[in-house]
Amino acid sequence: MPKPARAAEAPPQADPTSLRALQRPAGAEGPELTLRKLRAFWAVAHAQSLTEAAKLLGIAQPSLSQQIIGIEQGLGLALFERRSNRMELTEAGKLMLRKAEHVLRGMQELEDSLAAFGSGQRHPLRLAGIESLLRTILPEALARLEAGFGQMDCDLMEGAPADILEMLYSRRADIGLLAANSISEASTGFLQIPMLDDPMVLAVPEALVLDGIERLEDLPPEGRTVLNASIQIAFGTQHSRRIESWYAGVLPQNRMAARVRSFETALSMVRAGLGVCLVPALAVGAAPGLRLYHAGLAPRRIVALIQPTLRRSGRFDAVLEALQAAGAAVTRPVIHPLPPLLVQA
Repeated sequence: MPKPARAAEAPPQADPTSLRALQRPAGAEGPELTLRKLRAFWAVAHAQSLTEAAKLLGIAQPSLSQQIIGIEQGLGLALFERRSNRMELTEAGKLMLRKAEHVLRGMQELEDSLAAFGSGQRHPLRLAGIESLLRTILPEALARLEAGFGQMDCDLMEGAPADILEMLYSRRADIGLLAANSISEASTGFLQIPMLDDPMVLAVPEALVLDGIERLEDLPPEGRTVLNASIQIAFGTQHSRRIESWYAGVLPQNRMAARVRSFETALSMVRAGLGVCLVPALAVGAAPGLRLYHAGLAPRRIVALIQPTLRRSGRFDAVLEALQAAGAAVTRPVIHPLPPLLVQA
């Protein structure tokens, strides 16, 4: 007797739970926050202005402004407070920034992982840092790494602290080297690994000797003139206010002779006898034509910023250890003791 024909098997059914996770619920309130919108919001949150954010994204400023307005209207929340020259995050905006950065980092990690899997290639070490650190710490650190692991492919990028943070957030850099006091609260998604402390010094022309000087009147007239003229670096941060407060407390007759944008320019003006300057010691280098004095300020704390997921990689552990060892072995210029004249009351 022939066996009855088996009924055709129904195709496997998708898990309804997983389908619901991929669908936007009907009637759900609020806008659909796409990666494009999150990137636009992130750029405005980190830039100094809409113009700068638009340049970063490669779009027109009016288009970016409309995107931000659309996000706020869809959420029913103000994410920014509009100021005359910049946009500042509201409390809702700060909350969204923390969540957005988590999403964007996760997406970039996924893209990087898939690219590495598809190509079978290992990405070079991508490190961004301020000039004084790349110049003084990095050569020794790379020498240590090559001694232990052989020749390494490196992509080294120099920039200001804001540029370094942007490279880290956009995943163009794996590690950032910068001063901790230049990091805003917005960068708390990164681990801060201590590297070294960099003393703050007062750089004066080599001919201006302050050793043992207790009063400004003890200096010759030309010395008083130089000491009362300061060359200040325009950081536009809390660090700048700390420097201004130091001058006001220690040298109340001091006037700002010039505001510059780099340590190198400031130090060249000091060498020329145009004034004095407060700088971190590592920014000075060999210091020809200069005399350095401890300033009685807290040192610049140098840290490496890295994403928590990368910190768990053995490769990056070795890089961080080499950077710390190089920081401990760095040779600083000769720094004279704090003269009595510069002791704050």
